[in-house]
Amino acid sequence: MTPPEATRTSNWNLPNAITIVRILLAPVFFWLLLVDDGEGGTLRWIATAIFVIAIATDGIDGYIARSRGLVTDLGKILDPIADKLLTSGALVCLSLLGEVPWWVTIVIVVREVGITVWRFVELGRGNVVPAASGGKLKTLVQAVAISFALAPLPALLGEWMAWVNAVLLAAALVLTVWSGLLYVRDALRLAREHRSA
Repeated sequence: MTPPEATRTSNWNLPNAITIVRILLAPVFFWLLLVDDGEGGTLRWIATAIFVIAIATDGIDGYIARSRGLVTDLGKILDPIADKLLTSGALVCLSLLGEVPWWVTIVIVVREVGITVWRFVELGRGNVVPAASGGKLKTLVQAVAISFALAPLPALLGEWMAWVNAVLLAAALVLTVWSGLLYVRDALRLAREHRSA
């Protein structure tokens, strides 16, 4: 009897559809954010809402896929692409608007792209690299930090919110580098195993 894990699941399922919607929402989000041009108007609030909703669905589609046995190879590929597209794209747009230092964006984007490429390489070798606990915490803090950076809260609540944004972004940066180092450690371990095999 074929085990449930080996049963082929259709790529056309709800979790993958949610992931594809996230990818399609990304350019709309970028456009709204850049057209607002740092004014903090209605378009900025709409862009913030789209980001928050889109990034929140990351946990939803993953839960549905796992709980209903709808995990697919396509989903494994599209899900990290959607996440990195939203978070990295948001940071690039915020840097273009002069609201996040470019060096912070570069460090985070290089880490995200590098780890994602490595995970795809390992997937091609038949090794699924799961998100480590540090990676999951990093993703959560990144999502919160970017959400706060997107919302024009300093204009609404006062300049103290700018300090809150800075602290959240610093925490996201530290966790990004730390979790990246954990993945580098795992990559070196897997490389040793490949050589010995």
